[in-house]
Amino acid sequence: MSVSFTSKKTMLAVMIGSAVVPAAIANTQISVEPTQMVQGGNGLIQTPTARMRDEGDIAINYTDNGEYRFWSVNIQLFDWMEATARYTDVRTQRYSQVDSFSGDQTLKDKGLDVKFRLWEESYYLPDISLGFRDFGGTGFFESEYVNASKSVGPFDFHLGLGWGYLGTANDITNPFCELKDSFCERPDGFSGRGGKVDYDQFFKGPAAFFGGVEYQTPWEPLTLKLEFEGNDYSNDRAGQLTQDSRWNVGAVYRYKGFDFSLNWQRGNTVGFGVSYQFDLNDSSPVKFDEPPRNLMTRRAPATIAEVNKSRLYNSLYYSGGFILSDAEVREDRATFYGTQVDYRDQDEAIERIGRIAASELPDSIKTYHVVDNRAGLPMVDTQIDAEAFISAARYESVDADVKKTYVRVDPSQEVLDAYEPETAGGLFYSADFFWTQSFGNPEAFYLYQTGLLLNAGYAFNKNLSVLGGLRVTLLDNFDKFNYLVDKEDTPLPRVRTRVREYVTDNDVWLDTAFLHYKDTIAKDVYGQVYAGYLETMFAGVGGEILYRPVDSRVAYGIDINYVKQRDPNSQLATEDYDVVTGHASVYWKPEFLHDTQISVSAGQFLAKDKGVNVDFAKRFDSGIVVGAYAAFTDVSSEEYGEGSFTKGFYISIPTDLFLLEPSKGRGAFPWVPISRDGGQMLRRPVRLIDMTEIRSPFYD
Repeated sequence: MSVSFTSKKTMLAVMIGSAVVPAAIANTQISVEPTQMVQGGNGLIQTPTARMRDEGDIAINYTDNGEYRFWSVNIQLFDWMEATARYTDVRTQRYSQVDSFSGDQTLKDKGLDVKFRLWEESYYLPDISLGFRDFGGTGFFESEYVNASKSVGPFDFHLGLGWGYLGTANDITNPFCELKDSFCERPDGFSGRGGKVDYDQFFKGPAAFFGGVEYQTPWEPLTLKLEFEGNDYSNDRAGQLTQDSRWNVGAVYRYKGFDFSLNWQRGNTVGFGVSYQFDLNDSSPVKFDEPPRNLMTRRAPATIAEVNKSRLYNSLYYSGGFILSDAEVREDRATFYGTQVDYRDQDEAIERIGRIAASELPDSIKTYHVVDNRAGLPMVDTQIDAEAFISAARYESVDADVKKTYVRVDPSQEVLDAYEPETAGGLFYSADFFWTQSFGNPEAFYLYQTGLLLNAGYAFNKNLSVLGGLRVTLLDNFDKFNYLVDKEDTPLPRVRTRVREYVTDNDVWLDTAFLHYKDTIAKDVYGQVYAGYLETMFAGVGGEILYRPVDSRVAYGIDINYVKQRDPNSQLATEDYDVVTGHASVYWKPEFLHDTQISVSAGQFLAKDKGVNVDFAKRFDSGIVVGAYAAFTDVSSEEYGEGSFTKGFYISIPTDLFLLEPSKGRGAFPWVPISRDGGQMLRRPVRLIDMTEIRSPFYD
């Protein structure tokens, strides 16, 4: 059924009028919970809304409609910002016309979206947001938009103005065109390589209105949607699509964290999808763990001579998760050196240790020093005021707060000089699981490798050690990766794209074997040097210096390395290619961005290209960390190839989310859209910023 232009304008006017219902009847309590649109992100069916969910909410989506299938992940990074990563399968197109390159695989596209809240809904005014769709992809669905959302009882009204893909219907003259002629036409940004952010296209070309309404039915699981699109599908990647109507209708049914959607689009296409949503801030399973020591019935020894040190030290480990390396108990203070291995929450760890010390030590001891070590080096001295701690732990006042009874400081020279560990050296070993993956490759949509990392080492003392690791591949499909052109045929040295040679032909590979020396150089300054086989593909020597005060939101580091590429056909040999690579880095945890770290590293990369790598990581209350990085160098997008520049994403998950007992382990899951040679950093086996993380203001 076709809809006349006049009737379209009439219906649009009705929709706009509804969106600005007089505030006297408006209800600022949002009764319609935001749901996911087809391409991922808070929206109606094909169009976004201005709505945001709670910080930490994540939605994993799959939708299917006609020519397209979409896989997407939407994360509410902050209550004012959401981000969406998406893969699109275009059923009507092939990845390429070269069978040896991509076979019969259908065209895949990756895209990134972001949306920012400009104004939060009030009694009189709506939510207002600004968004960018597919801004870092190939431009299949590239759009910019401004939209507003206002709730009225069980209805949620939405109205937006879109450019690019969302504005091809060309309803109105682009308002920016009135200001400058360059905004009247939109350049063709599709290059086939993807990965570029086409700033020169923003808010240019045709524009169109879009919007709609959501209705929360009396039956709580069911929400109904009506939508008016701004896209006419005249310039679609799947080909020109028939659009019988710009009105779409749909329904969403919710059941135990799942959203099931069904819709009718373009007047001729059925779409459906499923979304699973959960909260990254609320992922704390029940633990079978003994409660902290109870001080309400405290019966401490009267003198130092009566202290049962064996019981004290064993309790610190079994009840406090603190492995002692040294201890000193004097008349007025007790100092415990060691490593926390069980409790991720620093406040919980300190309270447990403080309660044990208070129950086992006499009142003559006024201060408990808990010195947390990393790699044998004392990092942080947490000084507990014993009297104040005992009072707070026994709730002797209405405002009792254990956290106010201790401070974190840099270990003093006196504390460092007193540190004489009984076992500063010795043999150590571990086994870790690894998972490497890559999406959207021409050979196969999903490439993966999984197996075990078997690590061992010997510490000669607290400073010097030798370490090594074997990578044992148990399962992978990297044999499909066929990027094997000769070095002479590529504009950049093959520093990463030879990965197949290292992975598929070596199920057991000597990943690392190196000599390592680290020490505290000065107050708040740490240094290290290393030499040997530093990672899977490179061997050499290097060093690093890091300045990081306790609880400072800023740290500074510099590293420099001379490395040679390893021979994939020989575990111990190297090839002719060598490079000096290193970076000056700043690590910043901004106060205005809760639980985030921004890392900026400038220098020379493995392919001898120069530039900067930017890493953004957001930590949620559960301990889950979500991050993204990108490298911008003097390599052009043409030289780099598909993807235009190096970028990737990762999620780091605490292992104790899956365990019944406390644990401090982590598992990292990377997502690299396209791996090429530009902007590649050396994967140093030890990074001081990681080794000193205990000094972070919100350590986990």
